Amino acid sequence: MASEDDRLREILMESPTIAVLGIHTAPEKAAFYVPEYLHDEGYRILGVNPGLAGKTLFDQPVRATLAEITERVDLVDVFRRSEHLPDHVEDILAMEPRPTYVWFQLGIRNDAAAQILEAAGITVIQNRCTLADHQRLGLRAPTARP
Repeated sequence: MASEDDRLREILMESPTIAVLGIHTAPEKAAFYVPEYLHDEGYRILGVNPGLAGKTLFDQPVRATLAEITERVDLVDVFRRSEHLPDHVEDILAMEPRPTYVWFQLGIRNDAAAQILEAAGITVIQNRCTLADHQRLGLRAPTARP
């Protein structure tokens, strides 16, 4: 059986395109500096935040909803409070194709939402930071730019 670190390594290495639900523009907020780090490491970041829709972040237009993303997303990185996660489950399940992974950032946990997503075949990580795990594991992005 694979270790937790092996599982995290696999997820991060198999996810070149990441939708960031709840992306932010304030540099001091994790919802900005985490996707910024991932972008700088070579990941393609697709921001989702209705309040920022139409702005450009990390070379991509910010979408108001996950439904506006028309391309394959490998991982949905969630920066929304735990109590808001049930509101996003249907949106995640409606994505075509569905993401392989959903990652609830550090401090975010909702077992009921995770259970529904996992029952649909989506791997869910809860209460972990993509930036911290990426650095700790010494990873490079799967599509790192030269």
